[in-house]
Amino acid sequence: MTTKKIKVLLVDDHSIVRNGIRMMIDTVDDIEVTGEAASAVEALSIMQQKSFDIALLDIELPDSSGLDLLKILRKKYPKLIILMLSIYSEEIYATRALKYGASGYMSKDCSIETLVTAIRKAAAGGRYVSPELSEAFATSIGSKKISSHTDLSDRELEVLKQLAKGSSLVDIAAKLHLSSNTVTTYRGRVLDKLGLKSNAALTRYAIENKLMS
Repeated sequence: MTTKKIKVLLVDDHSIVRNGIRMMIDTVDDIEVTGEAASAVEALSIMQQKSFDIALLDIELPDSSGLDLLKILRKKYPKLIILMLSIYSEEIYATRALKYGASGYMSKDCSIETLVTAIRKAAAGGRYVSPELSEAFATSIGSKKISSHTDLSDRELEVLKQLAKGSSLVDIAAKLHLSSNTVTTYRGRVLDKLGLKSNAALTRYAIENKLMS
């Protein structure tokens, strides 16, 4: 009897990353990449044309945050299982992703064994959380000291990252589809929440807390 394969939609704007992940998945018999997208718009378009069991989403896409796409997909396709892939450390985005309905969060440099395990576990109705993240969650429960950036909204965190990269308010406004005044407001909130005074301080904070890609 032929085993039904787990159909995967792979969403990442770098073709070399998609190729690498697809090649890893091709080494197993029960999982296959049946769709690829380089942007949120392309992913949503493909979802209208084909059905998938699991979507592997990058956190950073050229036209949207992966977290925003996650929320859209969870609303439009509640049966779709979503796993997040990122170059960012787990403590930055994992909690947000799981809160929004993701079934797991993995680093892009994870092993093929980890990737396959996560996909199979998610497809079976479970969630994948790495041992390191499980330990971090357990530690945070009894600790009052939490990184300040965890209190930022998704948009505030994105503005922080863009400012730390040296992007101008105008460039950030264009990238995030906001007005310059709105970006200025977000900048003020970020500085206030983190207790910082300048963009230079934001950059140092981002580097120290591994928020830079």
